Amino acid sequence: MKKLFALLLALAMVLSLAACGEKTGSTPSESTNPGTETTTGGETDKPGEGKTVAIAMPTQSSERWIKDGDNMKAQLEALGYEVLLQYAEDDPQQQVSQIENFVAQMVDCIVIAAVDSGALTTVEAQAKTAGIPIIAYDRLLMDTDAVSYYASFDNKGVGTAIANYIVDAKDLEAARAAGESYTIEFFMGSPDDNNAVLLYQGIMEVLQPYLDDGTLVCKTGRTSFEETCILRWSQETAQQWCENYLSGFYADEDLDIACSAFDGFSYGIRSALEGAGYTEANWPLITGQDAELMAVKNIISGKQTMSIYKDTRLLAEKCVTMVNAVVTGSEPEINDTETYDNGVFVVPSYLCTPQAVDVNNYEELLVDGGYYTAEELAG
Repeated sequence: MKKLFALLLALAMVLSLAACGEKTGSTPSESTNPGTETTTGGETDKPGEGKTVAIAMPTQSSERWIKDGDNMKAQLEALGYEVLLQYAEDDPQQQVSQIENFVAQMVDCIVIAAVDSGALTTVEAQAKTAGIPIIAYDRLLMDTDAVSYYASFDNKGVGTAIANYIVDAKDLEAARAAGESYTIEFFMGSPDDNNAVLLYQGIMEVLQPYLDDGTLVCKTGRTSFEETCILRWSQETAQQWCENYLSGFYADEDLDIACSAFDGFSYGIRSALEGAGYTEANWPLITGQDAELMAVKNIISGKQTMSIYKDTRLLAEKCVTMVNAVVTGSEPEINDTETYDNGVFVVPSYLCTPQAVDVNNYEELLVDGGYYTAEELAG
């Protein structure tokens, strides 16, 4: 009889515990993404549920834009948003058509990394009329009041980082004191990209004094932005320019520094140098920007000296907070309200910090930081 009573008592306790577990449900601490969603009564509340965000990217020809698009899409989807991601392949009119379609679909927000900002003012006005907020991504949208926020890297800081690397790597102060000089040529970004102008300004703020006193010598004489900018960031144009420079100005003297504003330019410069017979013995210092996988492999092999690492995961995160803010009516994190005047107003911005990467620190920044694996870089 005692055994039966004990058995019935144990069964009652099990049933009681099961009932308590059903009533309790899951707790907020069990959320797989704390801070991006809340959990109430076992149901997940994502701020993007039922909302659609459109992303207009410029091209898939550059690895970094693919990473940008993928990172934003993944983070937005984690918040419950439906995401429409399209690339314009550097065709301004194709991007206009894509954004017109986004407006026609009445999406809840549009993120734009412009091919040509000047071509977008009309369609941006259409979005504003339709009540659709716009976030500028990495490239400032000019001459419009339709943009709410701007997420980017410190573009002038990118230029100063490139230039300071040149100063340190070539020890230009010592060269100046000794009356020595280095030859240099410039390959700057697209004239329709405001970032390219800021990057150029950052470079020249540092290097102009060395050009003025002859420590740096540009044999082509092409040092202004208008003379050095390359439309649509074209690798082919950079290679053609470099080939022409080497044959026309450097037949009897080596090029010491190729100041390149983009990894894609650096690939073209490498091809031109190899075609001209440059070897490890006289290989110039070559800069770059974006720390693309191929660029980092070139850095490891000695075919490119440095690049600028811009963690697109962080930039995507900041842009996603802006999207979420305009959709939900909250305020995103902003750290610049003075720099980015688009011709109509100063656009509230968040600027991420760029970092120079070379053979000495790529493992720490890129591998240990989880941006690339050692296997990717070895492949």
